[in-house]
Parts: sequence; C-alpha cells; structure tokens
Amino acid sequence: MKQFIQKIIVCLVWLPVISSCSKYLDVVPDNIATLDNAFADRYTTLKFLATCYWGTPKSAGWNENPGMLGAFEITLNKDRRNQGGMQAALGENSASLNLINYWSSKGEFIRSLYAGVRDCNTFLERVDGVKDLNQYEKERMKAEVKLLKAYYHFYLIKYYGPICPLRTNIPVNESTQGVRVYREKIDDCFKYVLDLINEAISSNALPKIIEDRATEIGRFTLPVAHFMKALVSVYWASPLFNGNTDYNGFVNQDNEPFFNQTYDAKRWDSAAAACRAAVMVCEEAGIRLYQREDYLAVSAKKMSDTTLVINTLRSAVTQKWNPEIIWGNSSYPANWGYQIAAITRFEQGTSTPSSNTGTLSVPLSTVEVFYSDKGIPINEDRTYPYATRYNTRVGDEAHNLLIAKDGVTASLNFDRELRYYATLGFDRGRWYGNSYKNYPDNDAEALYPRNRFGEFSSVFNPGEYNATGYWPKKLISMNTTWRDANSVSEETYPYPDMRFADLLLLCAEALNESKPAPDAEVFQLIDRIRARAGLKGVVESWSGFSNQPQKPATKAGMREIIQQERKIELACESSYYWDSRRWKTAIREQNRPIQGWNVYASVPEEYYTVTTIYTQKFTVRDYFAPVPLDDIIKNPLLVQNPGW
Repeated sequence: MKQFIQKIIVCLVWLPVISSCSKYLDVVPDNIATLDNAFADRYTTLKFLATCYWGTPKSAGWNENPGMLGAFEITLNKDRRNQGGMQAALGENSASLNLINYWSSKGEFIRSLYAGVRDCNTFLERVDGVKDLNQYEKERMKAEVKLLKAYYHFYLIKYYGPICPLRTNIPVNESTQGVRVYREKIDDCFKYVLDLINEAISSNALPKIIEDRATEIGRFTLPVAHFMKALVSVYWASPLFNGNTDYNGFVNQDNEPFFNQTYDAKRWDSAAAACRAAVMVCEEAGIRLYQREDYLAVSAKKMSDTTLVINTLRSAVTQKWNPEIIWGNSSYPANWGYQIAAITRFEQGTSTPSSNTGTLSVPLSTVEVFYSDKGIPINEDRTYPYATRYNTRVGDEAHNLLIAKDGVTASLNFDRELRYYATLGFDRGRWYGNSYKNYPDNDAEALYPRNRFGEFSSVFNPGEYNATGYWPKKLISMNTTWRDANSVSEETYPYPDMRFADLLLLCAEALNESKPAPDAEVFQLIDRIRARAGLKGVVESWSGFSNQPQKPATKAGMREIIQQERKIELACESSYYWDSRRWKTAIREQNRPIQGWNVYASVPEEYYTVTTIYTQKFTVRDYFAPVPLDDIIKNPLLVQNPGW
C-alpha cells in the first residue's frame, strides 16, 4: 500500500464492515461473514491493519483533543466560545452532553476508542489464518496491534480513570447481559496496558527503524513500544494514580476503592527503568534531539545564530519525520485547518483564507511560564524586571533579531529564552518565514505582526482575531506560507505525539522521584534540552541568577524545575493538560483569570493593558471526564466518575 498511513483513506471502504454501533461499549461484533473477506489475503489484511491505526485520537484539533484548549494553555476568542473544546474548557461539559467523547462516540473525527479496541481484537483473532502472509509479517502486525490496544486503553485511562478493559470481543451468541461489564480498579487497568506493551516488546517482531519509508512510515516500531512503556509507567507512578486519597469514596461493585489508597514509591523505580531503556533503544535507532545541523541540511538560507536556534526549535516539532520524532500521527495530521488558526497576517488583505485564521491564542499564563534569557523563571531571576513586565518598551538594535527596531511592545517580550520566540508570535515580534514577502537573507528584516486595532494583523471580521495578542507560532510548519495577501499554502506534517525531548523529560522526572536527591544523571537529561535552546545547565543557571540558588539540590525543587521545563519545551502541544492532571497541580494552577492584551486598542499604552477574557475554574471532578449518561443507562453496572 502506497503511503501506508498517509493514504489511509483507502481503508474507509471497510468501515461499514468493522465499525457497527452496538450497545454497551460497542463490543458485540457483527457481519462475521463479511469479516472473513477482510482477512482473505495479505492485501485486505493490510487494509484492516490500517483501519486499526485509523482509530487513534486526533491530536491536531481543538474539538477532538481535550488537551489543546482544556487547560487554557491555548484559547479561542469569545466569538468562538461555542466550539466544543472551548465549552469543555469553560466547565460546560456534562455526562449527558459529552463534548469530547472517546468512550462511545460515533462521529467523524471522534470515534469510540472501544470500537478501535474491538477492531484490534478482531485483527488478533483472525490474522493467523491469512495464508499468504509469512510468519514474520504476522508477528510484526500482531505486535503493532497489541500496542494499538495498549494505546487506546491508556488514553481511556488518563481521560476517564478506571475503565472496562476489553481483553477480547464478546462472542456473537453472548447475551446482552454478558456485555454489561464493570469498571476495573485503576491498578488492574494499568497492569493490563503494561502487559500488552511487554508482549509486543518481547515478541522481538517490531523493527527498530522503518526501512521502507515510502510504504510503511507511520507504523509502530520498537522505540514506540518503549516510549509507551515509559509514559504509562510514569503515569502510574504519578500522584493522580498512586495513593490518591481524594477518591477514597469512589468505590466499585464490591465497595472497594477504584484507586489505591497507599502511595507506592517503588513505582518510580519501575518508571525510571522503563525510561532508561526507552532512551537507550531510541538512541540505538538513531532517534535524538533535532539540532541546528539538521535544520541547515534542509534550509539553504543565510541567517544569524539566533534565528537558526529559533528555526531549529520550531522544526523539531513540524519537520516531517525528523530525527526527534519517535512517532507522528499520520492518520490525523496537522493540516491546513489546524495551521491556519495559528498563523498571523503579515500584510493588509481583502479577505481571509479561513474563518479561523489566527484565532488560536496563547494566554499570559502560558506566556509567563517561559524563562528569562538566563534560563530561570522570570519571577526568580534577580536581574529580570518582573515588577514592570507589563510596561511598554521600545525595540532597539540589540534586540532587532527578536523585536522590530523602534517597535513598541511589552517589556515582557524582551530578554526571554529562545524557546519563547520559537513558540510565540506577538505584536512587533520578528517572525521568520511563513510569508512570500519575508527577507530570508537578512533575518534582521524579518516580518512581524502589527496587531493593534485597525492594523493588518488585528481584528479582520467579527470573530476573526487573536484574543490575547500571542499566536502559537510553533505549530506552523516552516514551509507553510502566505502565497499572497489572501491565501495560504500549507505543508501538512504528522502530529508529533511522541518525540525524544518528551522522553528525556519523562526520564529526568522518574529518576528525580526515584533517587534520594537529584544528581548528575538528572541534571544531564535536562541540560541536554536546555543546551539546544542556548541555555546553560540547571545548576549553573540557578546558582548564578536565581533568588533560590539551591533549588536544584532538593528533590522538591528539582521536581518544580522539571515540571516547568515540560511546560516550556512541550508548550502548545497539549501535554500540559495531561501533566497537570497526573501531577494533581491543576486544582492549584487552573482556578485563575485567562488574560491577554487589550486587542481592541489602537495605541500601545492601551493595547498593553492586561485584560481578562475568561475565568477558568477547576474542581476535583475535572481530573476525569464523565462517562456518557447513555452508557450508564444502558449498563447499570457502570459507576459514574465522582462529581458528574
């Protein structure tokens, strides 16, 4: 099959065969005779394998990915608040409404993950009977599908908490009472996922790398399996799932708590071992941090070292299948509709290519997470003017590569680390690329947004504006460009659901939690990521500039540093939503005003006024989504999540 995952549309002809909408977790298979045809030969079996991949959740969509808007790491303007992702973020979800439903949805972009698991079970039941598949192909496919089963179950766990693991499909002659299954204890759910992953790894059937990139790119590999094991192990060790006494009253049919009530420190030891193994396997497969040399290999443009670092950091996310990508989602890539919402306008136009142009907005709560140029939090940096960060300041020659000379912008936008400028676009901030009118041989003349009211980057039509004055520039491919004042030509890229920087940070976290105190091994993992961004090491940076110079020396202090590093390195990639839940920090961090600049002002003094757009609220119930009410009614044995 040409372009195995990219051409996945060829498999849609099989969807009526395998995606029937049955009751109680969508587990009762039908059309058995037709399914026999689906496994008639190698070709049809590959098509069914692609269908198993098709069930992966869509990351590049604000109405499909709960992590994109759900923690207000990114937001939409008030005219777009009726989008499902915004309604969920604003606390308007309910068991009857189910705004982003992966439990039992039958929609075009959100499909029940249980239906996906059922497809996987069907594949595993039937693939051995395919006569023209050699044994290696069968074993490899079975390992991939076991990983997909693990992936789907794990997504359900982190979204809903205790689930009903679907180990096998229910026989067609089973009574409907037989499919009225129970939710299982959270530890049993995690153990099942890890068992599936371990079976896939121990099969020795997964390749370390994809050799045939023309036809197999996007299929799971051994590094994917080890990344998944590391990720699942870290989640199981994290506070939300490890000794969570907040849910002591959340009990199963036997009146036993779904969540273990005693913290188990040994889980961090297991997580650390899984992370170390994953790093080793990835490096053996040639997976590593994307570096400046990688970007230079695909760009012949002349640029300063500063711009080179910024473009390298952007391309680590958006360059297709670069060395940092462990796995990218090709089934639902970051396409035109996704990127157009993150881009700004660089000149006055008469129309816009999409009603969502530039509407993805980054609040000040995300903006302020990034470090100063000294590599430490701006509220800890003894040299950073934190108290006057909202004042205006004029761009000068020293900052001209980052901020337009003589342009008036907020002091907050000056003297920040380079990941700030790689991730965010803002009024008067240089924005290299993404326009046919850019100046590639002189990055000091790169274009920049003009976002005060009435300027070309500002409000275009009702609902057509950025709510905060900050765009998630990081999400746009370097090869996506305005081709004239009114149209954009995009380069679609596989959404980077798994990348090496994430793994290094997971490893640092697990090691920090498993050791009595942080040591050189922990620091080295973090410093590798910081070095790429042009920052000095953790210990050197804190000792030289922080008002808490001993912070990296303690486990609690290093935990806080690692968490902030994840918020920065993975900013706007939806990780914060899930991290803040597993860390149980969401209830502390996400009861806050969601703020930006006054984008309806036309002069700097008024534009750079902190303006509240929404008020974010978070309670204990919000750590998990509600089980759909329809499923509770159909299956009275299901227990609803607390608070819903």
